[in-house]
Amino acid sequence: MTAETSQTLDRGLTLLTLLADTGEGMRVSEIAAELGIGRTVVYRLVVTLEKHALLRRAADGKCHVGLGLIGLARQVQPLLREAALPPLRRLADTTTATAHLAITDGADGLVVVAVAEPPRAEVFVGVRVGSRSGLEDSAAGQAVLLSRRGDSRPVVAPARGPGSVASAAAALSVPGIEAVVGLYVLQPPDEATLTELVSARDSIASRLR
Repeated sequence: MTAETSQTLDRGLTLLTLLADTGEGMRVSEIAAELGIGRTVVYRLVVTLEKHALLRRAADGKCHVGLGLIGLARQVQPLLREAALPPLRRLADTTTATAHLAITDGADGLVVVAVAEPPRAEVFVGVRVGSRSGLEDSAAGQAVLLSRRGDSRPVVAPARGPGSVASAAAALSVPGIEAVVGLYVLQPPDEATLTELVSARDSIASRLR
C-alpha cells in the first residue's frame, strides 16, 4: 500500500532542493519548466516559502534558498553529533587516530560536525568542529565525490609532505544526508584500520536511519 503524501509539500521541498543544487538562482518560469508544473503553482509555492524565510527573491527576479534554512540546519548538527560520537570514540580508541564526521557545506565543501580524539596517541591531530575544507582537499571530500557516483569504498590520501599526516574516509549512505567519516593517521592505514573505519561508518548510518 502506497503511503499518502502531501503533493504541495512535496513540490515545495523539491523546489528547495532544485534551488540548492542550482546555486545560481532560478526564475519562476525556469522552475516551472524544470518541475513540469504551472507557473501559478510555482508562484504560490515561492510566496509561501518566502514568507517562512526558506526562499528569497533577488532584484533580478531569481529565486534562491533563504537564510531560514540555516536555522533549520543548525538544529540538525546536534542530532548528528549525538548519533556519531559513540562510534567515533570507539574508532579513535581502536585505531589511536583522530576520527571525525563531516557533512557537505554547499556544493563543493565540507564542515566538521563531530570529533573524537584517541585516549592514547603519539601525535594528536587538531580537528575542530566547524572547520571547513573543499571536496578536492582531503580523503573525506574525495569519498563524498565517489559516493555521488554510487561507490561507497573508503578513500585513502597519503601524507603530502613533512609534518603532514595521511587520511582515510568513508561516505555514509543515508537518504537526505551527505556525510563522511574520516581518520587522520601518521602512516597510510592498513586493512584492519579501514575495516574499523567502514564499521564506524555503517554504525553511524544505522543510528541515523
